[in-house]
Formats: sequence, structure tokens, C-alpha cells
Amino acid sequence: MSIKGIVVSSGVAFGQALHLNLHHEKIDYRRVSPAQIPNEQRKLEQAFNKQKCHLEEGLAKLEVGTEHYDLIEADILFLDDESLLELVANEISQLQINAAVAIERIFSDQAAELEQLEDPYLANRAQDVMCLGSRLIARLSGAQHLDLSRLTEATVILAHDLTPAEFAMLPLQHISGLVLNTGGLTSHTAILARSAGIPALLSCRFERSQINDGDAVVLNAIDGELHLKPTAETVARLTHLRQQDEAHKQQLLLLKDLPTTTLDGHSVGLLANVGSLNEISHLTDVGAEGIGLFRTEFMLMNTNTIPNEKIQYHFYCDALHLMDGKTFTIRTLDVGADKELPCLNPACEDNPALGIRGIRYTFAHPEILTTQLKAILRASNHGPIRLMFPMINQVEELDTLFELIEQCKIRLNEEEKGYGELSIGIVVETPAAVINLESMLPMLDFISIGTNDLTQYTMAADRTNPQLTRDYPSLSPAILTLIQMCIDSAKRYNVKVSLCGELASDPIVAPLLVGMGIDELSVNLASLLEVKSAIRVISNTACLEMAKHARKIKRIEELNLYLTGLSL
Repeated sequence: MSIKGIVVSSGVAFGQALHLNLHHEKIDYRRVSPAQIPNEQRKLEQAFNKQKCHLEEGLAKLEVGTEHYDLIEADILFLDDESLLELVANEISQLQINAAVAIERIFSDQAAELEQLEDPYLANRAQDVMCLGSRLIARLSGAQHLDLSRLTEATVILAHDLTPAEFAMLPLQHISGLVLNTGGLTSHTAILARSAGIPALLSCRFERSQINDGDAVVLNAIDGELHLKPTAETVARLTHLRQQDEAHKQQLLLLKDLPTTTLDGHSVGLLANVGSLNEISHLTDVGAEGIGLFRTEFMLMNTNTIPNEKIQYHFYCDALHLMDGKTFTIRTLDVGADKELPCLNPACEDNPALGIRGIRYTFAHPEILTTQLKAILRASNHGPIRLMFPMINQVEELDTLFELIEQCKIRLNEEEKGYGELSIGIVVETPAAVINLESMLPMLDFISIGTNDLTQYTMAADRTNPQLTRDYPSLSPAILTLIQMCIDSAKRYNVKVSLCGELASDPIVAPLLVGMGIDELSVNLASLLEVKSAIRVISNTACLEMAKHARKIKRIEELNLYLTGLSL
């Protein structure tokens, strides 16, 4: 018997099954008497303190600056927010409910707000918040965490969900695989599993009654299947598959230091999308030529205050040091009313996706933008930096930005601080930006096409809504048309074209993008060698033919079938 799930970290894992005790306690929804309210509020505060102690214990075992450390620290900061504790406590007194119900209500509200965020990475904080809520409810009843320190055999962990702190405290030397009921491709658990190299399957709808602790299981995190009590034939087949997969990964590593060129010598820039210094330190692991998208808003995830100019300056200098002269592309803060970041207090909007976000937010808060611009200008004195701005739609916005940059240079001169010159670009994310591109290109050194938002705004379909994903995928004839329009316009002005959306990380789509004329692809680190491999085994002539044929296709399904057929 096998159960399907989403592959988030590939590989094949054998081991004994072990269910984590995730403490999904039954909640009593009956109202409490006024006399019970102080006791419920005391229990609430104790639960918060116990959970913070548990997280801090996990933090003490980790190295500062790692993905694990940053995510656990974010959970601690979330629980340290006195206003959050006060909000839950007020819910208890105002509605006369117990602490468990109050936690469930407030944490569900917080998670619902996070789910609306445009950035998938930040939106997936919603899952972490729900996990934290369930752990706090467990603390109320005194539930203990399962002790995994005595594991000695290869184990496949089965759980409903898992917080970053819980993942960090797993004895990874004995964990061969991970299977969760919840989560998706961009969840924090997925990121951590990929980083640790552990095969993982998420959104796998297994039932607790189907699998006993100690049962033999095989996790096929290549085809997306969890096999329960596998037969000898299944074990033999998947053993062979694991050997093939490991050989393939070793083969990909041989490409690390080779150029990204087609069979007939056409070169393509292959850069990485990153969000932390720790990720930058892993660029050499996969031979990335540099950074095509550095998401600076990630600096704000784990802080209650906006980093000042000095802090940001040192941060960018540290990044430049790690880059060692490679391409370094910084995107200014991409935040807005839809981004619930601790140090920002965005106003509530009815439709945040169409509200004060991206460059609109920083225009509305010029002190934030000028602080960042001054820090980046100063850092550019120590190494080459490409600076790009998010959600630019029209040339007037560029006029304002260039004026701000000049004002920042004047202030830096007055303060006797050195600065360098920047290459300037924009992220093309809306149909308006595509249409208005001709007027902006004379002012730009490069453009980067952000296909995630470009798809959303073109199709008028929320890309985080799973009900719309099938009908409005990231690849469609409409998006190909807009991408080709960008490329054709940029070529006329001799402006370099990069693509930083999820399409770039798809090895099936990458040759098509090359054939369309893309100069650079900026991809996630986990996909970089797969994309390089896809480009190195095809000629540019074939890429051109592929693009020519694909551009004639008018139906989404036909387009996907065409590309899938080419990859077989």
C-alpha cells in the first residue's frame, strides 16, 4: 500500500516508522465563569514561558546564522511580543473562554493574515504560527515532548506538522526521512529538510491508524509515495531507485565548476535567489555565478526594529565579502500592507495585493528607502552591486528613484562617507511594466522578470490559492507572450534580461527561456545544478526551435504537454 504526497526534498529513505507526539489536544469550548478567568490567564502566561524555554534550549544547540537558528529565533520573537500575550489574555476575559480556546482563536487569526502575503516564504509563516498555537495548547495540559535521544536505527518520522524548533532538535543522524500531513514546497520545514538533505514528503494524507510505530516503511521522495509494509519486490525496486538517485546527484556535482553553456557554446548566466548570509555561503556548493535576487526584506523577519544605516551597511559588506567579486543583485525592501513584519505597522487594506506594496510602500516611507539606499551606496564602494526595485510600473517612478539616489549621494558627501556606483534595474512584475518598458529601458542597466507576480497580475488569480493553481499555472501562452515582449524590448536597448521567478528553477522550462533570449536565470539553490544540466545537454539551435514552436501554442494544456514530451 502506498500514499501520495508532495516531494519537497528528493531521495529514497528506508526505516522504521515513528509518530511524533504532536499533542493535538481536545479543546473544551464551554465558557468559563468570571472567577476562573485569572487562573486561565496565569495558565496562558506559564504556557508561553514554557514554550519559550523549550525553543531557547533548541537555539542553544545551533550555530548562529543558520536557517535553523533564524527560524527558531523568529518563533521566540513572536512569543516575546507582549502585545500578542495581552491580545490572548484579553480574549479570555472579554469572551469568558479558557486559555486553549483563546490561543486557538488568536493564532488562527494571525495565521490567516499571514496566508494572504504575496511572498510565499513569508506566507508560509502561517504554518509555523499554527504549529506554535498547538504547542501552547499542549503546554496548558502539561504534555511532554517525545524524547528522541535514544533512537539508534534509521527512522522515518511521521507527523501532522513540525515546527522549525522541533526539526532542529531531531537527531538527524538517525532520521532517514520525514513525512507530514501538512506543508508545501515553500514551507519552512521543506526548506530545512532540503538543507539537511533528508528525503521529505509533505501534504501526505496518512492516518495514524494506518501505521504503527516500528512498522517498516519506504519513503519514495522522487515519485511522491510513502510505502507501508513494503513487499520484498518493492524494497528491491526502490533500493535500485535510490542507487540511481544518489548516482545522479553525484553526477550533477561534477557540473559545479563547469560553465553554463549549450552544446553549441551559447552561454547563459546562472545565478541564485537567496535571503540570508548563510545561503550566500552555500553558493560555491553548487557553483552559482552570483546572486540574481537578494531579498532584503528577510532582514526584517527576526527583528522588532528596522536596521539602521550602519547595520545594513555592514550586512551588505559581509555579503560582498562572501561573494568574492561575483554578481550581487540586491532588491530593495519588497514589503507592504500584506507583509506582517515585526518592525512595520502597515495599515489594514481591503485588497493588499493591489495596495501599498513594493516600491509604493517605500515611497510612502521615504526614510526607510533612503536609509537602505545610503547603506547600499556605501557598500558599493567595496564591490560591484546591482540594485533593482520591485513593482515598478511606470517611468515617473524611476524618475523619483534616481532623484532619491542623487540626494543620498549628496548626503553621503556631506557626511564624508564614501560610496560607489550602482547598476540599476527593475523587477518586471505587472502587465503595465511590460507595456511601459520602452520608456524605462534608456534609464536601466538590466531588468529581471518576476514571473510569480507577473502571472498573478496577468491572470487576476491569487497564486497562493490552491483552487486556482491548476487553472492558472505559472506557465501559460499569455505569460510567454509577456516574457517575449520584455526580451524583445530589452534587446533593442542592449539591456541585459534576467528571470528570477519560479519558472527559472524548472529544468524543463529553462531551455525554452534560453531559446526566447533570456541572458540570465536566477534560481533557488536546490535546483541550480538540475537547471545547469538541462542547459548543457541541448543546443541553442534546439532551444530556439523550442521557443518558436511554444510561442505558437494557444492552450495551457497543450503547452505543458509539449514541454513534458521534450523532457522525456
